[in-house]
Amino acid sequence: MSDRHAEPGCAICGDAVDEKYTPFCSKRCADVDLNRWLSGSYAIPGEPVPLSDDDNEDRS
Repeated sequence: MSDRHAEPGCAICGDAVDEKYTPFCSKRCADVDLNRWLSGSYAIPGEPVPLSDDDNEDRS
């Protein structure tokens, strides 16, 4: 059996992780992940939350 521990790869592309951008290898991969969260590509499953009347009003 090997005594070496497997180093985790970048969460986006699998390349070696850069400590500055952990768990990513670069700013680009960190930005790709952020965009996926902001665009709704990632979602945590759960029951839909009903909106209150205040949430449905236009805020001018």
